[in-house]
Amino acid sequence: MTAPTITEPQLAQVRAAAEAALAVLPTSRELSVGAPVSASADMLTTGQAITARFSGAATGEVVVVVGQDLADALKESPLGELDLTAAVRPALEAAARAFGPVVLDPGQLMEPGVALSAIAAKSDAVAVPLLDGGDIRAVLALTLTPWPADPALGGIARRGASDAAPLRGGLDMLHDVEMEVSAELGRTRMSVRELLSLSPGAIVELDRAAGSPADLLVNGRLIARGEVVVIDENFGIRITEIISPGSERE
Repeated sequence: MTAPTITEPQLAQVRAAAEAALAVLPTSRELSVGAPVSASADMLTTGQAITARFSGAATGEVVVVVGQDLADALKESPLGELDLTAAVRPALEAAARAFGPVVLDPGQLMEPGVALSAIAAKSDAVAVPLLDGGDIRAVLALTLTPWPADPALGGIARRGASDAAPLRGGLDMLHDVEMEVSAELGRTRMSVRELLSLSPGAIVELDRAAGSPADLLVNGRLIARGEVVVIDENFGIRITEIISPGSERE
């Protein structure tokens, strides 16, 4: 494995992307983030890869490769075969968003060698092994076109007034992009045993009091809260609060 050619501040962004992805990657083991290296096809040869392109504040491609044990576990779940792309998508999104607000395409399932070869052929592609001790259990690989400037010199995290017009034009290009919007009444956590014991008539208690506002999410991110209404026999949400960026977890 060879060292990547991008700068140290850019490598720090890559490490942050890997940590964000690992935080939401479904895995039965506690993994750690390894040192970034130049992407290569032979980093992890067994398992499955999901690759997706993204655009917005940054443009590029991200690949997550998971070992065969995770792929098999999702196929043999007590709840039935689970979709690997859907299970790994939050990790893809978390990695891409480390470089700013972006829109991620649906993603594609590929063989690990094919996905890693494709991204390794691109300029300055970087891969981060996700380790169980000294063993590679998963890999995050990504490339940006172009890579952002060093944060200290005014990269995507620090846009000045002169950047306002290009950014506005970039957002205009995204106006027709369809986003998944969902409403959430509440959440809870259940064990597999509890899930398997559910039957018609069972009641699942959520973490929210009756009458509390519902959450409105776009691609899984909280953007607003509101009250549930009925419009022509369909449910709707009347917005009562817009959530400012960075305050989603308050």
